[in-house]
Amino acid sequence: MRRLFPVTDQTDETSVREWELGELADAYAYPPGDTPWLRANMVSTLDGAAQHDGRSQPISNAADMRIFGTLRAVADAVVVGAETVRQEGYRPARVREAFAERRAAAGQSVVPAIAVVSASLNLDFSLPLFTSPPVPTLVVTGAAAPADRVAEAEKAGAVVVVAGEGTAVEPERIAPALAERGLTRLLTEGGPRLLGQFVAAGALDELCLTVSPMLTAGDAQRIAWGSALAVPERFVLASLLEEAGFLFTRYRRT
Repeated sequence: MRRLFPVTDQTDETSVREWELGELADAYAYPPGDTPWLRANMVSTLDGAAQHDGRSQPISNAADMRIFGTLRAVADAVVVGAETVRQEGYRPARVREAFAERRAAAGQSVVPAIAVVSASLNLDFSLPLFTSPPVPTLVVTGAAAPADRVAEAEKAGAVVVVAGEGTAVEPERIAPALAERGLTRLLTEGGPRLLGQFVAAGALDELCLTVSPMLTAGDAQRIAWGSALAVPERFVLASLLEEAGFLFTRYRRT
């Protein structure tokens, strides 16, 4: 385990230092090589809630959003479920000048592509996510997806990626399908249903989990939802950061 920064004394404001974006980019760099690597970035309260009032923002903080932006900035593509796109009002990734030189040196596009996973393609293709992104948005679906919806996606400017033989998307085929397009540094932001599918398929390589020092009770979803594994899969702690009581953990597959 690497503790990248010492735990701060929250009663002493002079001890708190905001992490520089370059430091965060180095800390969250992807493993070298061309093998696809899928990491997830999620936030959870102390009592396991991944959302409050249906959204993750209320349980986040400024440091979490800096790491959120950094994780996007070092990724080739952001993989997200259709329901999360609808609930969170997803927009295209924005160009970040602070990371422009780093992305250019790594041979990456100006921003990560957004890859929306949807079997039905029940999406609003008039949204800016599809009509005006800096790089084309990808729609990941099955080979037997509704032909009219495929045509609608392509008409809007989206690139359709097939990761499944039938109507459903096969989670274990998503990373290889994106890697065929040169997108190997992959980040998923969920939601819980999509992350649960990746976990069940054994397709997740790394989890970046923010532990929010909040309690919400209620019936909010966990960070991963769906079919349970027969045997829990063990991950190891790779690094730990802390700010204002929030813990920023990074776990990798053993």
